[in-house]
Amino acid sequence: MPNAAGLHARPCHAIASTALRFQAQLEVICEGRRANGRSILELMTLNAPTGKVLEFVACGPDAEGLVQALVELVRSGFGEPG
Repeated sequence: MPNAAGLHARPCHAIASTALRFQAQLEVICEGRRANGRSILELMTLNAPTGKVLEFVACGPDAEGLVQALVELVRSGFGEPG
């Protein structure tokens, strides 16, 4: 995750907001912990610091588009300064 502060409120909001633009359901997994990708609060329970791997699992008619949007979001550092 190219985000110096890890998965805190702003990136969680960005993930959830992205997920809500799609019909597909999203689950985010980090070190065996799972969260609903549409819920900022659930995403924050992942407690993922910098360097941890996030796994995105999407299911639904536009799942591939959702995953692609999330990949770009992560690559951009969630739009935060590095």
